[in-house]
Amino acid sequence: MMNTERLFLFILITFFVIMHSLSAQERIEGDNLQEFTTNAEKDGIPVEIVFEKGIEHYYPLMAIWVEDTSGRYIHPLYVAESIAKGKFRHVKYQEGRWESGRKLIPSALPYWSHRQTDVPEDSLIMPTPENPLPDAYTGATPTNNFILKTVIEPEAGDVFNLLFEINQSWDWNEYWYNSKYPGNEEYKKSAQPALVYRVTVNVNEQKLKYKMKPVGHSHPYGANGELYEDISTLTTALKIADRIIVRLKEK
Repeated sequence: MMNTERLFLFILITFFVIMHSLSAQERIEGDNLQEFTTNAEKDGIPVEIVFEKGIEHYYPLMAIWVEDTSGRYIHPLYVAESIAKGKFRHVKYQEGRWESGRKLIPSALPYWSHRQTDVPEDSLIMPTPENPLPDAYTGATPTNNFILKTVIEPEAGDVFNLLFEINQSWDWNEYWYNSKYPGNEEYKKSAQPALVYRVTVNVNEQKLKYKMKPVGHSHPYGANGELYEDISTLTTALKIADRIIVRLKEK
């Protein structure tokens, strides 16, 4: 290939890469963007977590939190209100309408729920209506692309991990099929297990943007708080989110 042809091909490829990047940014920052804030009253490091939904996104449950680099849980940043309060809007169907009520789903976000408490492995690992998560960390489940504006508290230090767990009911595949755990009702609420993303942030670096990557999945019916690093059996679960970006903001 002649040098001019190589140059033209290079320019063409660069153009498409730039346009794809701009297009992705427009999708995040466009009209469908939802913005909400948590932990606003705390001093610390302000961050934005930018979530761009994938093609398999359909009302997933989510939890976002902070750990130190040794894996010690520090504090939540956001937990879906239904999980954080132990109360769902659609619990009982009666007289032609749904009624809200108490409901605990250990299979929904088990990696987070086990890590956020020192209680032995029983139902108390989940927030309940009697012992809910503080309002400062909760919010309605976003239905679209969103930006979470929040604050990392000083206990995290200058180097910390951000984690994001996401789960969507009824997303079966050939490996995670309906009868894989016969009679286990918790598994039937989950199908493919919750997927966990993580990124390490160092505020002393000259870096303002980090991309979260999947690092494993949770227990399929919430029996423990282990992280299972093999995600080769997950399919649509990997397409609930397209991108999750963490942006550091000036104080």
